[in-house]
Amino acid sequence: MQQKKGQKGFSLVELLIVVAIIGIIAAIAIPNLLASRRAANEASAISSVRTIGSAEATYAATFGNGSYADLSTLAGQKLIDGAIATATASAPKSGYSFLVSGANGSGYTSGAAPANSNVGTRMFSSTEAGIIYAATASGSTPPSSTSGTPIGN
Repeated sequence: MQQKKGQKGFSLVELLIVVAIIGIIAAIAIPNLLASRRAANEASAISSVRTIGSAEATYAATFGNGSYADLSTLAGQKLIDGAIATATASAPKSGYSFLVSGANGSGYTSGAAPANSNVGTRMFSSTEAGIIYAATASGSTPPSSTSGTPIGN
């Protein structure tokens, strides 16, 4: 195509090539971004389960006379963040909901489950022993017993 004197700019073909290159780069980068986000959410959930374990040990040694507490009691004693205590499937913390079960006796189980499969693919659980277990998520309800395989603690 001949240009008139003084006419400047890009042709339609050149613009289409640039758009195609940007589309290819986005197609490569977006899945990696989503995988990184899932890994970050899972790491946050593991850290929160570990925090719950530390808070339970502190509570049992100081306030509970050997007994453990539920999440709201731990948050009330300022041993955990309120965001962990109130995290549910409908209002998650980093995409995860948390639960502590059996805390009124001499043991407890803490658990974390993803709110949906876009957030994470694993759920986590732990007991007073401090070992964190990971299992494939089977819903948005945190586990009330340990299941899966131990992860590197």
